[in-house]
Amino acid sequence: MKSYDVVEFGAPLKATEKPTPKPQGTEVLLRTLAAGVCHSDLHIWEGWYDLGGGKKLTVRDRGLVPPLTMGHEIVGEVVALGPEATGVKPGDKRLAHPWIGCGTCPVCRRGEEQLCLAPRFLGVQRPGGYADHVLVPHPRYLLELGTLSPAQAAPYACSGITAYGALKRVGEAILREQPILVIGAGGLGLMCLSLLKAMGGKGAVVADIDPGKRRAALEAGAVAAVDAGAADAVKAAQEAARAPIGAAIDFVGASATARLGVDAVAKAGKYVIVGLFGGDITLSLPLIPMRAITIQGSYTGSLAEMKELLALVATGKVPPVPVHEHRLAEANAVLESLKAGRVVGRAVLTP
Repeated sequence: MKSYDVVEFGAPLKATEKPTPKPQGTEVLLRTLAAGVCHSDLHIWEGWYDLGGGKKLTVRDRGLVPPLTMGHEIVGEVVALGPEATGVKPGDKRLAHPWIGCGTCPVCRRGEEQLCLAPRFLGVQRPGGYADHVLVPHPRYLLELGTLSPAQAAPYACSGITAYGALKRVGEAILREQPILVIGAGGLGLMCLSLLKAMGGKGAVVADIDPGKRRAALEAGAVAAVDAGAADAVKAAQEAARAPIGAAIDFVGASATARLGVDAVAKAGKYVIVGLFGGDITLSLPLIPMRAITIQGSYTGSLAEMKELLALVATGKVPPVPVHEHRLAEANAVLESLKAGRVVGRAVLTP
């Protein structure tokens, strides 16, 4: 099989030939049909996260050592099964839920494998979709596509479930009764707008520094789009919402966007941070209880939430997010485009 691997952090991916794995036990071997390219791949590729104040968290600190095959948004065709694998058959096309835990710890037993302390995430700790074959540890992580094409379905494995998980953290009452602020109009932000509409949300104001992405947000149904870098961004977002902002979902995760999110939400509001751009923030502690705001991190979503998401998509209520297909051999160029902010919607690699 052929894969495009991180062999040195920050260096171009290397095309590698290796033996195609043979599934054992409950494992299932997929032939890759589509693999999304995600912003979190950039952090793995570059090898570090910005913690602010000159501090960094390296990918090696997370236990990741090259060579690494990235790609956690995976759709593939079943080509072989281990002797204990049931429920799928060769020829089936499936979306792989990549957020796989150890399966035995308390977190995993309550169904939140994405928060496991000993994860086995596809495309992170285990080889992922930047390859022509992927090994999945159990058929329960393989979900039907419905009417979606492989390229349309792949982003739901991260972009979709991450946006859906963040909306779930906000809560149905807020979503239905108050407008929210969506910070960042990249693939995740646009996905969030699509899902919010399907979930019966009140609506969203979007903040982004890129005029083109603000236009894309308006086309995707945002009630307004404001410049996140403007000095009056908080006031502009609050006025555009025409009602108290119940929550802010930050798909960027930078110091400036954190300040925007915290300052923009109304009393008893929620600031949910998803993005990993990096940085830090200083908070005036008395104002947190006085405003009764909640600050929460949200990391992807559970297998149960993935099933809920795909059921919602199957209703036909979720408008499609722009998807741009590229050949697997173009992985390096796509990563560079994503790093430069030139990708609107989602980029997907195909064989």
